[in-house]
Amino acid sequence: MHLETLKTFCDLVETGSLSRAARLNLVSQSAVSQQLSALERRYGRRLIERAPRIGARATDAGRLLYDEVKPLLDRLGALEQRLRARPGVVAGTVRVATVYSVGLHTLPPAIKRCLADHPGVNVRLSYRRTNEVYTVCLDGEVDFGIVAVPARRPGLEVVPLGHDELVIAAAPSHPIARRARCSLSALDGQPFIGFDRDIPTRRLIDGLLRRHGVRASYTMELDNIETIKRSVEAGLGVSLLPAPTLVAEVRARTLVTRSPVEGPFRRPIGVIHRRTRELSAAGRAFLTLLTAELTAPRRP
Repeated sequence: MHLETLKTFCDLVETGSLSRAARLNLVSQSAVSQQLSALERRYGRRLIERAPRIGARATDAGRLLYDEVKPLLDRLGALEQRLRARPGVVAGTVRVATVYSVGLHTLPPAIKRCLADHPGVNVRLSYRRTNEVYTVCLDGEVDFGIVAVPARRPGLEVVPLGHDELVIAAAPSHPIARRARCSLSALDGQPFIGFDRDIPTRRLIDGLLRRHGVRASYTMELDNIETIKRSVEAGLGVSLLPAPTLVAEVRARTLVTRSPVEGPFRRPIGVIHRRTRELSAAGRAFLTLLTAELTAPRRP
């Protein structure tokens, strides 16, 4: 019995999907089925039950095998990393999935510092929707996910990384731009441009506006922070956005921002990773630098 077969089996139990387990192990879905059949023949027990609604779910025997094998695989993986590591040198690839509003504007200083302190570390960054970030973290496709308004989910660890201040954004020609100070009430009934409804930042902003009696008249709902900013610049509406995402536009004077007088209002940011995942030396170094960089006080 090969270690690769046991790893594929554990990934199948964790993901509940033959296709995801295949993708994680760079094999075909048919190969995963063959490896599972080999294990079931070896032990004479059904290890996984499959059904359209439940996907692939471990039987009692399968759960027993997983619970005993998974810690062994984790320890072997950690041992291999230590044996391959050169003394005093932090090196390796750190895979990170994040959303655009954080990855494009909040992460770069932390990544730059990590690369400067540890030249042997390679940070591989990918951009995804929030729900996809949680999925790839649970599936083990990435080491870390970085999201706004992090939610605690089974199997995931959440490390707070500070917050972004939410500010009113408007085109320079908008009446709001002529106000030195601005209340949330100025948004009442205004054409409003925001995130799609399934994005956590959208739910945070909707709750904030409701609590202050502001009726948001959504004219556009978008999934990308850059598209929202371009729409506000074009004068199609106003928005409530994280301040760090607006630095370039404010400097170029294509957008004007105002901090609501009722504020400050903050959007929390956090890093997530699979609880059972053994972090590499490069992963630990990245997380340490990321936490130090983003939890330090930042200018809005």
